Amino acid sequence: MSDSKSTNQFSEKQKEKDVRSSNIVAARAVADAVRTSLGPKGMDKMISSPTGEVIISNDGATILQHLEVKHPAARMLVDLSKAQDVEAGDGTTSVVVLAGALLGAVSSLMYRGIHPTSITEGFQIALHKALEVLSSIAVPLDLADRESLLKSATTALNSKVVSQYSTIIAPIAVDAVLSVIDPRTATNVNLKDIKVIKKLGGTIDDTELVHGLVFDQHVSHAAGGPSRIQNAKIGLIQFCLSAPKTYMENNVIISDYTQMDRILREERALILNMCKKIQKTGCNVLLIQKSILRDAVNDLSLHFLAKMKIMVVKDIERDDIEYITKTLNCVPIASIDSFVAEKLGKADLAEEVSTSDGKIVKITGIPSQGKTVSIITRGSNKLVIDEAERSIHDALCVVRSIVKKKHLIAGGGAPEIEMSLQLNAYSKTLSGVEQYIVKAYAEALEVIPYTLAENAGLHPIAIVTELRNRHAQGEKTAGINVRKGTITNILEENVLQPLLVSTSALTLATETVTMLLKIDDIVATR
Repeated sequence: MSDSKSTNQFSEKQKEKDVRSSNIVAARAVADAVRTSLGPKGMDKMISSPTGEVIISNDGATILQHLEVKHPAARMLVDLSKAQDVEAGDGTTSVVVLAGALLGAVSSLMYRGIHPTSITEGFQIALHKALEVLSSIAVPLDLADRESLLKSATTALNSKVVSQYSTIIAPIAVDAVLSVIDPRTATNVNLKDIKVIKKLGGTIDDTELVHGLVFDQHVSHAAGGPSRIQNAKIGLIQFCLSAPKTYMENNVIISDYTQMDRILREERALILNMCKKIQKTGCNVLLIQKSILRDAVNDLSLHFLAKMKIMVVKDIERDDIEYITKTLNCVPIASIDSFVAEKLGKADLAEEVSTSDGKIVKITGIPSQGKTVSIITRGSNKLVIDEAERSIHDALCVVRSIVKKKHLIAGGGAPEIEMSLQLNAYSKTLSGVEQYIVKAYAEALEVIPYTLAENAGLHPIAIVTELRNRHAQGEKTAGINVRKGTITNILEENVLQPLLVSTSALTLATETVTMLLKIDDIVATR
């Protein structure tokens, strides 16, 4: 009884110190969970959901998203990796590991009796200086330099399950991004302009980039319509080619056969009239949006359209409408009365292509195509395809990060050690507790090279000490070469990453840690 009473008192009003230490322990536990999956030699995690679905991944954001985290402070780290995924798309594991290391530094500083507010201020000073150091070692890049873009996309893919296919995926990602932007003026990339379609069967080698439209839906063969049309004129309709329906539920009672006959005749005439209007505009490919209120098409309309040699693709999702109109330069048509030739899109070829897992519809040769592309991802099973899709997304995000901030830095733990060294030197120019705090921040940054070495099966202390020594001698691009197990000039190994990934990771990790520091009480509400 006394036990439960003391527990209640504890949960109602936890002491500041205990709350902070419990927050730090919970958040560090999350960081330790993903730490082993950092870097090219990092391990993968297998996640099994209650429904029996299995996911294999080493993308930090994906792993944390599927973890069931109860502690509110630990949940902040899950949100942190999600924020990094949105901002930069890569470095989702690094940002969590970094936050874990900073929290470790915080607990040792608090143990020495330094006040959390002082730590917060010190960390802000350290962050500001660290970002300056990063900018000073970054190399500016021109988007016309395809080779450097490829190197950074390959670096991002090196740590993925599908890393052996990086020579196929990296060029696809780079070409896809360059196709949807104007390299001279672009400052951001809308990834919605790049549509990724997953198809089972084949291997990742069969993944391809299509300059045109690709639909997962197949052509409607209900009435034997065409499945290949050259010189296609494409109409995208948002109305239904079926008998009208009242908005409210009601019944029509028919007493004799002549009335029944009349209803059928009227319906037939109505649908035939609609199909004739469509044919009159010269439209020969019809894309029909999915309808939830009634059938978007019925057998009768499909029969008429097939007779008129019009190819029909139905069940187009509402979310895809914007993408289709942008690609085809057509206008979605909301009613049959506004179906005019000016609203149609044109293409050289629209055809149904068979794959080992069903069929897809490809529309290619679109004159003055909007800045969009499609990527068809192939793989031998669902796990591989899902991971390939996530890897493509990461590679696309890395190229997007370069478009946002046109600078590259070395990878392999080189920037972290350089920041750590320069912050250490900078801390000696400060006085008071700030000196301790900046020094602790500098030491925490070493967690990235340390973990890289540890995951690669190397001796972390020896490697990090040697790395520090090489940087002290002025080799700013010396990093850990996990393939050879030594320290080399990482630029020669083509290990590059966008500046945005590192600056975003540092800023977000420091913000999360300072926010956790400011929490001194947890109040549970009913």
